[in-house]
Amino acid sequence: MNNFQSLLQTIDNFVWGPPLLILLVGTGAYFTFRLGLLQFRHLPTALKMVFSKDKSGNGDISSFAALCTALSATIGTGNIIGVATAIKLGGPGALFWMWLAAVFGMATKYAECLLAVKYRKVDAKGQMVGGPMYYLQYGVGSKGLAVMFAVSALGVACFGIGTFPQVNAILDASEISFGVSREISTTLLTFLVAVVTLGGIKSIAKVAGKVVPTMALFYILACLSVLISNAQHLGSALELVITSAFTSTAASGGFLGAGMMLAIQSGIARGVFSNESGLGSAPMAAAAAKTDSCVKQGLISMTGTFFDTIIICTMTGLALILTGAWQTDLAGAQMTTHAFAVGLNSESIGPLLVSIGLIFFAFTTILGWNYYGERCVVYLFGTKGVLPYKFIFVALVASGAFLHLDMIWIIADIVNGLMAVPNLIGLIALRHIVIAETKRYFAVDLGVSDDSELQPQS
Repeated sequence: MNNFQSLLQTIDNFVWGPPLLILLVGTGAYFTFRLGLLQFRHLPTALKMVFSKDKSGNGDISSFAALCTALSATIGTGNIIGVATAIKLGGPGALFWMWLAAVFGMATKYAECLLAVKYRKVDAKGQMVGGPMYYLQYGVGSKGLAVMFAVSALGVACFGIGTFPQVNAILDASEISFGVSREISTTLLTFLVAVVTLGGIKSIAKVAGKVVPTMALFYILACLSVLISNAQHLGSALELVITSAFTSTAASGGFLGAGMMLAIQSGIARGVFSNESGLGSAPMAAAAAKTDSCVKQGLISMTGTFFDTIIICTMTGLALILTGAWQTDLAGAQMTTHAFAVGLNSESIGPLLVSIGLIFFAFTTILGWNYYGERCVVYLFGTKGVLPYKFIFVALVASGAFLHLDMIWIIADIVNGLMAVPNLIGLIALRHIVIAETKRYFAVDLGVSDDSELQPQS
């Protein structure tokens, strides 16, 4: 058994090694320059679209609700625990490389969500279905890659990001901060997940549309409180982030010191884990949006990476650096909790804020990934498989409190990485479609007579 686990660990290290990270960032870099720095030039337009009420076009939910559904899956424990892990491993410079992954990731997210809407279909129940499996089959023409993606994503929903890590985060936070037993928390959580998810995408989107913006704002305000109370050191903290990104970080306190390569790898890897750009998850939510333009939905969807990493992960990272929490012996959620306790000068309020954030972020992540798994089931087995899947998913949530198998986490990590491979192949194969649709939209809808600015040299 130990040999098998070692083999899985080796596979995991290979899957999430430099080749995949380079492919992820490289794909984003290609779309960034080929589309004329679209995520910089059109971010204000995209943000305006997010908050405007446009119900034109076909779809099941509004574009804003689709974005919130995608954000419900990405804004989670990674924003609190993942950032702490990256900075613990790679030092403050990891935050810079997280930014870089996010900037290129916005272009990737734009491309994959554009394709999701362009190639979406209507299922037997009249609902919109789309995502990498559809543009891989109908755009690229590869049923094999489409099935590979759907099976991997279903594995992530059931055994990875969608269930066990989130369940355990909620139960730990409830037990430590509020003294609620794991049995009671598990019962309540299972009931809430069942009630929301059995209602389908409209029910999930309705909850996500209220909880995600509220909790994100709550967490941002908590982080801002820490930043404002340490404002005099903000300049030096940002300077440390920049300089540490290109130099080795000296060891101090519980921090072991980090070289430049470790900062790059940990920053990019945790950034990708956090915003999921290139993994192919967000396109499944984008495909359900009421929209008459695949480009418009692509623009709206790319703001998800901006909100998730550029804003929320940055807030967490700066709080860790300003308070010196990154130099302690603590790790993960404990490090972030310590940062809030020091930053707010309160041993009770700080941990409480982190616990509340963890509970709600983890809960919405379960909802978002439940929907992604459902879309994969519809693709693989048709609509008849949805109800059995939902019962199995709820049962997995209920059992999450009692499973502590390291092998499950490793398998989950592997299938998470395996989602990205077929999706990135699809993005590269359909790059000309993305470029053509973008040129057409900005030439027609924005009255641009010369679209040469969208045609930088390859």
